[in-house]
Amino acid sequence: MSKLDKLQTSVRLSIVNPKSDSSSVFGRGIANLCKGVRDKGSLNAAAKSMGMAYSKAWRIIKDTEDSLGIQLLIRDGAHGSVLTEEGSALLDIYLSINEKISQETLELYEELTK
Repeated sequence: MSKLDKLQTSVRLSIVNPKSDSSSVFGRGIANLCKGVRDKGSLNAAAKSMGMAYSKAWRIIKDTEDSLGIQLLIRDGAHGSVLTEEGSALLDIYLSINEKISQETLELYEELTK
């Protein structure tokens, strides 16, 4: 099984609103945008750091907010953006779950490929 030892696991976590008809979810992409807003202080800076147009980032945020039924960002025009309390909590929960799941799947894969 030596060739299997060189492979890694990858898990894609998403948080959804089961009552929404929308296909928008809180997943890796939106989490990275929100983390960028937290770190850089604006949606524009977060989008640029990801190589994304501001208009696309805005649309993704808006679609996700509509789907989840919560506001993720407080936008203040030229003064940037900040995560709402719920947006910040959701990001922290997502990052924590993702880290735990990633570690557990890696350990399980290593165990099963021995």
